[in-house]
Amino acid sequence: MVTDVPVWVQLVYLAAAICFVLALKGLSSPGTARRGNLLGAGAAVVATAVVFFERDLDHVVPILVAIAVGSVVGVVGSRRVQMTQMPQLVALFNGVGGGAAALVALLELHELVGSAVPAVVLVATVFTVLVGSVSFAGSVVTFAKLQELMTTRPVVFPGLPVAFVVALVGAVVLGALVVADPVVWVGVVIAVLGLVVGVLLVLPVGGADVPIVISLLNAFTGLTVAAGGYVLGNTLLLVAGTLVGASGTLLTVMMARGMGRSVTNTLFGALKGGSTLGAGEASDRPVRSANAEDVAIMLGYADRVIVVPGYGLAVAQAQHTLRELVEVLAARGTTVDYAIHPVAGRMPGHMNVLLAEAQVPYEQLREMDDVNGEFPQADVVLVVGANDVVNPAARTSPGAPIYGMPILDADQGRQVVFMKRSMRPGFAGIENELLFEPRTTLLFGDAKEQMGKLLNAVKAL
Repeated sequence: MVTDVPVWVQLVYLAAAICFVLALKGLSSPGTARRGNLLGAGAAVVATAVVFFERDLDHVVPILVAIAVGSVVGVVGSRRVQMTQMPQLVALFNGVGGGAAALVALLELHELVGSAVPAVVLVATVFTVLVGSVSFAGSVVTFAKLQELMTTRPVVFPGLPVAFVVALVGAVVLGALVVADPVVWVGVVIAVLGLVVGVLLVLPVGGADVPIVISLLNAFTGLTVAAGGYVLGNTLLLVAGTLVGASGTLLTVMMARGMGRSVTNTLFGALKGGSTLGAGEASDRPVRSANAEDVAIMLGYADRVIVVPGYGLAVAQAQHTLRELVEVLAARGTTVDYAIHPVAGRMPGHMNVLLAEAQVPYEQLREMDDVNGEFPQADVVLVVGANDVVNPAARTSPGAPIYGMPILDADQGRQVVFMKRSMRPGFAGIENELLFEPRTTLLFGDAKEQMGKLLNAVKAL
């Protein structure tokens, strides 16, 4: 445990902690998010650099090599990742953070063996090892699900609840033994049990619930970093971890509410058939479809249009063409807004970032509670790649996995144009009755290709 931190270092850490708070505040708005992100990253770099001047370090060369390798991997990975894969990247980074905290705690446990240390320090060490391992393993599984390296459906097998409880209770019991008599190998066993708990925690989660679990695991990682900061006597780690843990917890609750679910139901709903499915068969029911020219005429005569963007828009990378279409309609005197669901895309803010990337003005982005009352006045509701967030089953079908989820009231528009690649269901794995309504017209095909045709057709009017 580190003590006797120089005053100048404490002042630098205090300044970095203030920057972290300001960065978090900046991330709360699309207009200030970039600045907030740069502020937080800069503070982290300064805090890391200070360590090299605070005291004499052993193994400086390996440390610098590790930092260099990690920086290269992080920069290359972040630049190459597609916007649609951002949740997977968040899951990976979050898992690495939890795993790193667990490894540091194990190394610290080795240093504490045979020393007279307060029990609270040992409790914090065990907590970091266990929860960090849970976060690492769970994040890897969420990455595999979102990347479709494994099925997105809930994975449940006989005895899973029993195995989960046994692993968790076993880890807690062994943790109590470590607090009473620190032994490194017992700490390693706790880490292994934590990995098991993390895997079993996420396996039953399916479909659209996965991003909620990513947020929860992010909170876990924050708590492990905070506990690790206490063990190491590092105030900045304590502050930063607490910020991440608190914000991750709030985000988890907000996402769960946005899905009309409780966190408990999200995690364990599949054990009683309540989780979102994450897959499904394409429907063969008849629908009304049209080509881009027909839809262009509908939009050309509309005074009020509301666009509902979804994950399909992000996959097709059609956001730039959509912005051009909206600009052409606005130039013709049409009032156009974007209706943003809290979990549009795959995580909160995902769709906002995607549209901001396409230079869509922030004032055109309308939150669900703000825009829902205006759908009945919309001449055309243009749904681009969204599905579950406009599915009326959330209001009308008690047996549906998304029942109770707040949705955008697109079905109340005078006409609905639904752009879809196929008749496959959304991430929740159920049919959308809105597709079969008489006032709904489907425009099939790749969103970017069809959006380009639609743009040209509107220009030609």
